Amino acid sequence: MDEFAPRPGEFRSLPRRAPQPERPEFRERRNFRDQPEGGDFSRPAHARTGPPDSRPAAEPRVERRPVGPAPGSEPWPTPWVQLKYFANQPMFYPAMIAGSSPDAKPGDLVAVFDKEGRRFGSGLWNPRARVPLRVLYYGEEAVGEELFDRLLERALDLRLRLLALGENTDAHRVISSDGDGLSGLVVDRYGDTLSVEIHSLGMFQRLGRLLPVIHERLGTKRQVISVDDFISRVEGIRFAAANDVRSVKIREHGVRYEVNFESGHKTGFFCDQRENRRKLAALVKGQRVLDCCCYTGGFALAAKVLGGATDVTGVDLDEKAIEQAKRNANLNQARIDWVHCDAFSFARQMQRNNTRWPVVILDPPKFLMSREEELEGRRKYEDLNGMGMNVLEPGGLLVTCSCSGLINLEGFEEIVTRAAHRLGRRLQFLDRTGAGADHPVMANCLESRYLKVIWARVW
Repeated sequence: MDEFAPRPGEFRSLPRRAPQPERPEFRERRNFRDQPEGGDFSRPAHARTGPPDSRPAAEPRVERRPVGPAPGSEPWPTPWVQLKYFANQPMFYPAMIAGSSPDAKPGDLVAVFDKEGRRFGSGLWNPRARVPLRVLYYGEEAVGEELFDRLLERALDLRLRLLALGENTDAHRVISSDGDGLSGLVVDRYGDTLSVEIHSLGMFQRLGRLLPVIHERLGTKRQVISVDDFISRVEGIRFAAANDVRSVKIREHGVRYEVNFESGHKTGFFCDQRENRRKLAALVKGQRVLDCCCYTGGFALAAKVLGGATDVTGVDLDEKAIEQAKRNANLNQARIDWVHCDAFSFARQMQRNNTRWPVVILDPPKFLMSREEELEGRRKYEDLNGMGMNVLEPGGLLVTCSCSGLINLEGFEEIVTRAAHRLGRRLQFLDRTGAGADHPVMANCLESRYLKVIWARVW
């Protein structure tokens, strides 16, 4: 065998091509730092040669179109905001906005016009916010504050009439921000209490109009309002929390939970997983179940109490969450093995002990907060899923979740598949689910479809 021939699996570089003559424009681009300041590089080099007088005349400047109604046209209703670019979405960022009328104040409901001066819709305005304009209505109709009544009634009709959520639970989403056309407002119902998250100054200013109606329709009596410190600063929301509701007990498909508003994440409980917990319960009768990143025990309790699993283990690093999970188990007189530990460390120890489960659930917190963290976030999801498969019996059921909105369902499937193939395992996909129907998604805001759940057998 030729000693210089490549061995199996070895790669050799191809022979170099003979040097080619350099084209003038490439040579010119390479030496662009040697050009005098203000030189014209918009045309190829051969078009810029010759004495200065022979160069083409500079192109005329394009005058920027003035903001607001054209001279002599009918005045626009104030306050108004004009768009610089057309986009069929609820959130408009500063670079997408041409200007606003002088009387447009933070929190105002404004008329929105496109760049051609046509009526586009209506929305909430706050020039100091990261999202200055949140469009709530699309169309030429002039709308006022009654718009909020219409949107609220539509949201309540979905939950109370169409979904009839009160028959199986007293914990569900009431308003889901952009999914209900009320961008910047999230309201969950927990028993007799409303848990309210605010992301918009305009919505905060209208709580006095919206919350009494919700209380009347749902029969709730108390409320807990929360505003993130960062959002409070950028939106200009002056709010001093005076919530006197510490916790409340709820029921979901026969399982009881306690929601703690002081130590709980988000609005206190993840009711977006309600239907997934019921689906899990139908698959685990007589099985041993491991719930990693169990939080306050939602999946673990559903498996034990509703599903009839013989042995359930819940693992979480949050000590307060584990303490709450224990109280939830006591509420249901359920015996569950709760472990306060990092999920990765726990799985590595179980792998060394050769301990496996026929059912493994992975429901971690959000790993991907921004585009700058995308590679690191995807790596964490891949590592977590590999860890879960290492403690899953061959042919076992893997239920793996992601609540990172920056990863779509197909992207999450790719991550889980890559984790399996890295370990030499094979996946058999059974289903793909998400949040319940009380977390609707508008067609012009698909990125709000944040929750992804993959159901698979792993061999």
